[in-house]
Amino acid sequence: MERGFIFSLLAVFSVISLSIYIITHHYNHNNRHPFLPSPSPPNSLISKSDDRIWPKLELNWRIVMATIIGFLGSAFGTVGGVGGGGIFVPMLTLIVGFDTKSSAALSKCMIMGASASSVWYNLRVPHPCREVPILDYDLALLFQPMLMLGITLGVALSVVFPYWLITILTILLFSGTSSRSFLKAIEMWKEETIMKKEMERPREPTVNSRGELLIDTYEPLIPKEEKTPMQIFLFNLRWEKLMALIVVWAAFLALQIIKNDVVACSTSYWVITIIQFPVALAVFGHECVKLYKESKKRKSMGNPESVCEAAIDWTGPHLTFCAVCGILGGTVGGLLGSGGGFILGPLLLEIGVMPQVASATATFVMMFSSSLSVVEFYLLQRFPIPHALYLMVVSITAGFWGQFYIRKLVAVLKRASIIVFILSAVIFTSALTMGVIGIDRSIRMIHNHEFMGFLEFCSSQ
Repeated sequence: MERGFIFSLLAVFSVISLSIYIITHHYNHNNRHPFLPSPSPPNSLISKSDDRIWPKLELNWRIVMATIIGFLGSAFGTVGGVGGGGIFVPMLTLIVGFDTKSSAALSKCMIMGASASSVWYNLRVPHPCREVPILDYDLALLFQPMLMLGITLGVALSVVFPYWLITILTILLFSGTSSRSFLKAIEMWKEETIMKKEMERPREPTVNSRGELLIDTYEPLIPKEEKTPMQIFLFNLRWEKLMALIVVWAAFLALQIIKNDVVACSTSYWVITIIQFPVALAVFGHECVKLYKESKKRKSMGNPESVCEAAIDWTGPHLTFCAVCGILGGTVGGLLGSGGGFILGPLLLEIGVMPQVASATATFVMMFSSSLSVVEFYLLQRFPIPHALYLMVVSITAGFWGQFYIRKLVAVLKRASIIVFILSAVIFTSALTMGVIGIDRSIRMIHNHEFMGFLEFCSSQ
């Protein structure tokens, strides 16, 4: 299954690379074509789309619509473990009226607020079927450094890539992951239906050799101890692994802050950028060695229990697959202004993580990645504080209540596939909104003869 998943992701980038080759080579002879620079003054049209537009925070229909859409997007996005950045960016741009860069920054604020409240809620929820934390710290340590490394690459590529290419990437990638998640949800729904029918089927009474009626009145000798919310909270916390995640987060934050104060493309700039690779690979490698050794040890002892929530053997190819998907998820997150959950959420389901744990772990990882971007955007003064605080309050409230009601619904109906259906719906909605907006803007750029080629990295910083 994971081979098919990564094959679909690589197919997306192959299509994009082919489109790049055709367009750049076919139109290279015509400098007046829309995909090449026009003879107008430099940045004359581009600057209009890059100007900072910050509307005032006041009660009107725009802020009311933004509140409703932001609440629903945060509620369903955190339940699905995808954040909802693909919904927030178009909402902030079209309805509220922010420019694209400010919308992406505010989207990160909303993702951070929603994911933080979801993590707080999940810390007080027990695991559905095992005596382990509902947050899988091993998977978080495995994916977080690669996700943050990918975000760094994605932000750099967003400066270079033309808008039409980002639109193609959004449509293909989001459509692929949403359809894959939808098929996964249907499969889980069918399995749950069969399981419910088996449980509801009345058991036939049995008799022994003497004709005596036997009644199954088995009860466990030791009843399961009910834990208090505080006991569950403390049990779900793993301070050693949590501190390791915080150290990685702080290291990337420090490097980003230092990099913002140096000249783009200078020697110091490239040294700081390169340092992020050994930092991420060191943490990822340490976790890989741990998972590989523990998995090999259990397999040699005949223990079928998985090392973590993922139902796969931690071999070299599987670890490489996780590394590639982690970097890819972060790259897409940095490129599109989302939290990377559009890759991480479906990926956790692909490797066998149950929906409740996949949702909790994905939002846990997104809390770190989105907060890293928020701090960086704050230092760069990319978003207005009043709007950020208001939208964060909305997303925090939505994240908490979304988790509360959907978890109750899953418990009542006994169908965890509901979470996967929500994940698929949020990704599909994001593909629809961002795709329509991207196509419309690309058409307008062609009509206005705006520059639609690749920008130089150093001059665009």
